[in-house]
Amino acid sequence: MIRITDSLAIDEDEIAWSSMRASGPGGQNVNKVSTAVELRFDVGRAFLPEDLKDRLRPLAGRQLTQDGILIITAQETRSQERNR
Repeated sequence: MIRITDSLAIDEDEIAWSSMRASGPGGQNVNKVSTAVELRFDVGRAFLPEDLKDRLRPLAGRQLTQDGILIITAQETRSQERNR
C-alpha cells in the first residue's frame, strides 16, 4: 500500500512502473542507462471514491489519457531509484 493521506492509500498492484532512457543532456550514460521512470495508474478502475475520481480528472490535465490512464514521468535525477 502507498499511503497518500491518513485516510487514503493506493494498492501498489494498481500502479504500473516502467523505466526508460531520460531525454536531454546526461553525459556518457544517457544512451546506456534507463534512469527515467514512468508511473501509470488506471483512474477508472481504481478502488477510489467516485467524488475523488471526479476531482482528479480535471487536475490531471494532459497527464490523463482518453482511456483514463494517469501517466506521470520523472527524470529529474540520474538515479532511477530517486526518480521513482
